[in-house]
Amino acid sequence: MEVRAQKRMLRVAPRKARLVTDLVRGKDCGLAISILRNSKVFVAKDVEKLIRSAMANAEHNNDMDINNLFISKIYADEGPTLKRVRAGSRGSASRINKRTSTITVFVAEKE
Repeated sequence: MEVRAQKRMLRVAPRKARLVTDLVRGKDCGLAISILRNSKVFVAKDVEKLIRSAMANAEHNNDMDINNLFISKIYADEGPTLKRVRAGSRGSASRINKRTSTITVFVAEKE
């Protein structure tokens, strides 16, 4: 059985978030948290918090043992883009896209 946790509207580009999610995919939850804690990437803190949330969901809602959990699936999708305008040259305007991410984590128990 898989347990899910999701964070929406995270103010980081999905391309940058995928670099962190690829580090921890398929690993034990404890090992993944230690990898993220030693990472210098900005979004690693949010991904660690999300993994802890999924572990708490598994323990509280489904009575799973948190020592046997691993990350079965983790992915970062694109969320809504905030569109902003900045003054350009010769009186024109140029667009700035502030991208957001939706990160989803699935944890499962080892058999």
